[in-house]
Amino acid sequence: MSAPTRQHAAPSGRRRAGKRSGVGWWQTPDSRRPTGGGGLSTGIPAAPEPVRPIRRGVFAPVDLLRRRFGPGARARLAAMTPAQRAARRRRTILWSVAAGLGLVVGVPLLLLGIGYLAFAVPTADQAVNNQVATISYADGSDLTRLVPEAGNRTKVSFDQIPPHVREAVLAAEDRSFYSNPGFDVTGIARAVWNQLRGGSGGGSTITQQYVKNALVGDQATLWRKYKELIVSLKVSQEKSKDEVLTDYLNTIYFGRGAYGIQSAAQAYFAKDVGQLTPAEGALLAGVIQSPSRWDPAIDPQKAVQRWDFVMDGMVGEGWLSPGDRAAATFPATQQRKVGGTGTFADSRGHVVNAVKAELDSLGISDQEMSQAGLTITTTIDPAQQEKAVNAAQEALAGQPDNLRSAVVAIDPNTGGVQAYYGGDNGVGLDYARVSKQPGSTFKPFVVLAALMHDPPIGLGTVFDGSEQGGPRNADGADCPRCDVKQAMTLSNNVIFTTLAAKVGPENVAAAARAAGITSPLDDPDARLALGNKEVTPVELASAYATIAAGGVWHAPHFISKVVTADGRVLYEAPDATGERRFSERVARNTVEAMLDVAPADDRSIGRPVAAKTGTVQSRFEGENNDAWFSGFTPGLATTVWVGTDMNSPIRTASGTPIEGKSLPGEVWQTFMKEAVADQPPQSFGGYTPIGERASELPPNETPTPTPTPEPTTQAEVPPAADTPAPPPPDGGPPAGPQPGAPADGTDPVPPQQQSADPRERGLLAPEGRTAQDQPAPDCSVTPCG
Repeated sequence: MSAPTRQHAAPSGRRRAGKRSGVGWWQTPDSRRPTGGGGLSTGIPAAPEPVRPIRRGVFAPVDLLRRRFGPGARARLAAMTPAQRAARRRRTILWSVAAGLGLVVGVPLLLLGIGYLAFAVPTADQAVNNQVATISYADGSDLTRLVPEAGNRTKVSFDQIPPHVREAVLAAEDRSFYSNPGFDVTGIARAVWNQLRGGSGGGSTITQQYVKNALVGDQATLWRKYKELIVSLKVSQEKSKDEVLTDYLNTIYFGRGAYGIQSAAQAYFAKDVGQLTPAEGALLAGVIQSPSRWDPAIDPQKAVQRWDFVMDGMVGEGWLSPGDRAAATFPATQQRKVGGTGTFADSRGHVVNAVKAELDSLGISDQEMSQAGLTITTTIDPAQQEKAVNAAQEALAGQPDNLRSAVVAIDPNTGGVQAYYGGDNGVGLDYARVSKQPGSTFKPFVVLAALMHDPPIGLGTVFDGSEQGGPRNADGADCPRCDVKQAMTLSNNVIFTTLAAKVGPENVAAAARAAGITSPLDDPDARLALGNKEVTPVELASAYATIAAGGVWHAPHFISKVVTADGRVLYEAPDATGERRFSERVARNTVEAMLDVAPADDRSIGRPVAAKTGTVQSRFEGENNDAWFSGFTPGLATTVWVGTDMNSPIRTASGTPIEGKSLPGEVWQTFMKEAVADQPPQSFGGYTPIGERASELPPNETPTPTPTPEPTTQAEVPPAADTPAPPPPDGGPPAGPQPGAPADGTDPVPPQQQSADPRERGLLAPEGRTAQDQPAPDCSVTPCG
């Protein structure tokens, strides 16, 4: 038995010896063949091994890779004939094409299959699975909780919805609905491309909108688009077009707390959907995309524009005859009602509406606010808000019922609105965003333009402020010899119209835009110094805040953060860097001109404040239509307006005409005293004059007029009078004059680019009465300051 064992042992030993020589089974024949240099080499080059055919089947790619990149590949390539190399290249190309097709076609098909099995088709009821949205104050305490009303949706069948209503919705949202496959490939591709570049957007069909609202949510991600595509495909296969359209119309949000077309018909027209006319159906179809923007009760002009778009689309698709279109008129809607939705009938309603409008400008839809369980943190300070509301209400208590008021307080260092009072009727007109003539509160912008003039016109420059047949002064404001600061304290109209004419009215308008005024200031003349162009209280507070911040503008805003129920941060306010609009020295000189106004009007608050009154006189002799008081500390800028709905004369209960320093000044003083009571006093910093230093003497005691200085290199580059800055897209603040070399001789301030922050679209747009509703007063007949 031992001999056979030894006979079998020898071959085994030879195999082990072969492995010890470094030749393994995984190596190619070329690598196993010895070459020169030792061992068993004979010194004769070995002939290349014949090329073995590539195995077919699953091992083919492995063999191909081994032959292309494994040991001996270079030697085999060198031994090939040109025909063999050409064949090799053809095989490589074919394999590359096959691999590319596998990635382009196979991977999407695999993802499609996985998604098809994983995602369920939603029901119509899932689309209104609402979650409560919370709006909180800056300290995190609740301002309100937006809860949809019970019974706010009533299902209707396809046949109950008139054809012209269905067609209006198709004209507004998806005109190819009955011919498309349920999803828009180009729209999805566009959305993917935009998201890869850091943007958003890309159209959606009605089927996609229904799926998005019902199941996948509205977050702008590729994952959401993937789910939307898969579920839209399944919905299109499992439901008819009529069923999809019916589900969509029973679930979509129309604003006013209404989900579904039946509830919307009741909310807007107090009738059933079957009774809607084509014009009424077009109005409802138009508000789907953005109820907070196109509800006629919120913005009648935009609502009409959207209605025209829908009606014209119906004509273009052949769903409405041109004759019927020509005969149609914009339908009247019911007044918006306050229900149990978290909105308020009191002053808080204006805050909630302002927050909703800002959400819309940020691209956060009403649908998402209603269904994503949002937590919206505002910049409103609850303590400051209470003080502002109390100050306004207490001042108006016992006064004539026709008086209205607005109070806006802004943090100059961030632009955050800390207190906001637009009136006591939370579902009525918001007076903080109604355009009114600001009167003499516009005079600080004349000073801004004068300081940036070449040569600069300083606060100590003396003018003759006596009436000479032109603009009139208010009682007690005459000043035959006053410098600019004294004229500001007295609110001398003659001097400021003269100064505005000297620096150029267009430059005054440009300075106001630089500070933050966003309303049109078209075709200005010297009377712009007296505030004959309309602005809103929010704009004026923002512009004064820019001066308080040393020439740095911050976009006024209400929202600091928006978070969904699942923790996604939809929006967070940017840092408080702001944009420099003019130099700090120019801002400080403007502050200096305003420091004596509050003490002169008996409106001091126990610390330095820069302020200005404004009184707009009526066409009736001795009467006033609007009155303002606006001022700031380094940490808080507040504007107060008092007027009426009808631009009628404003009087106190005792019959005295209301001026800026009276009732508005009382509201401002009461609020500001309480608002800064717990804050340490802040200084405006050192004052280095630009041009002639302001006199410390009372008005009319300046020795002699100061001649205008010659041009120097220390002047600010003035705003360009012949090129007024155009307004940016979507109603944001127009770019202001770009300062050049500051007056202190420091390096020039680089031009600032206009901000694109979604917080500027929609928040400051003037609402209510426009400039055409009230003729500008003739300040040459009655004073405007």
